[in-house]
Amino acid sequence: MERGKRPLPDVVLLQRIADTPNIPPQLLGLAPRHTPCSPWVFTPHPSRTTTRVAPLPSFGEEGEDPVRRRNLLAAGLATAATGTALGAGPASAHPALASLEDLLLHRGGPGPGTEATAHTVSAALAASQREFGTCRYETLARALPGRIALARALGGQGGAEERSANAVAELYNTATRLCIKLGEDGLAAVTADRALTAALAGADALTVAEAHRMVSSSWRRQGHHARAADVAASAAQQLAADRTAPVAACLSVQGNLYATAAYTAAKQGDRHTAHVLIEEAAATAERLGQDEQRAGTAFFGPSQVLLHRISISQLLGDAGQAIDHARSVDAAALPTAERQARYWIDVARSFGQWGKPDRCYRALLAAEAAAAQEVRRGAVRVLAADLVRYDRRLPGVRAFAQRIGALA
Repeated sequence: MERGKRPLPDVVLLQRIADTPNIPPQLLGLAPRHTPCSPWVFTPHPSRTTTRVAPLPSFGEEGEDPVRRRNLLAAGLATAATGTALGAGPASAHPALASLEDLLLHRGGPGPGTEATAHTVSAALAASQREFGTCRYETLARALPGRIALARALGGQGGAEERSANAVAELYNTATRLCIKLGEDGLAAVTADRALTAALAGADALTVAEAHRMVSSSWRRQGHHARAADVAASAAQQLAADRTAPVAACLSVQGNLYATAAYTAAKQGDRHTAHVLIEEAAATAERLGQDEQRAGTAFFGPSQVLLHRISISQLLGDAGQAIDHARSVDAAALPTAERQARYWIDVARSFGQWGKPDRCYRALLAAEAAAAQEVRRGAVRVLAADLVRYDRRLPGVRAFAQRIGALA
């Protein structure tokens, strides 16, 4: 391996090599060692034998740390504005995001374009959910600024303030997911902050919790894993005490928060915390009893827990275990094309990590069949470009890589 004659993709073995002679892990291509995600304290749950994460400081409420929030927002604004500052043209690499970027960074953007009523705002939310679920990302990006303006305009009507706050926050939540999909982490930090600001201005508890989840995702994308896990787990615990929302919807959002925190812990390499938190998500899914698709793009249930188990196992270097989890998922039964494509991409990553390029390639083809736009993301392009070296063994792989933009 030192002479470059043999690649070593086995993360667990690399960690063992680093540990034995105490080599800094980054010299072997691994992430630097971190302390555990947070000082988790466990207390027995009254109705079952699993453990519960103790309450953590809140974020976005009275106990919010303004310095941390400013750091996230400043990082996002700086990243988003870099291209313009350097004279490199628009900050966004995606032309479809130009009007959203204008809305976020310059307070510009289009007007509502139609009369703001409860019906038109509900239709805008449904259209955004539909476009995200079918991976029509460019269509969604162009439509979001006008829909946000429409939802804002609704707030100017008497008695519609909460409906407007919910709609604006949900649309900014969708914008955050979209920016993450398109690799625009700087803009995602800004949209997540706007979502939380709108939610705290008068939205219901579920929308506030979902906005915290987007803030958590933004912290993770900026590399602040410990804070990201804290935000998600804390929001889940706060929601558990809420008595204003329907029980099923509350469990759905809470379970997603625990699953997000578990994924973040795995991203940092904190195996213990990742497993504890995904078990919390699994217990929540068991209480829910079935997959639930609530208003907006949130989806949770036993299938979602399995999808996160695949991702977590793959991140922790347990490719075989990830595939075992994947075999328990009925991909065709997942509710949207986006979820189906994400499933196949995680399967592809796991097979790639396992050293099985043929199965990795077949999984990528299945992802493309489910949602072509989803496989044009940067991480998939890197995976596809790596498969090109198996060109003779994998007929069509070069054409696939060219099709998704993996080859310059």
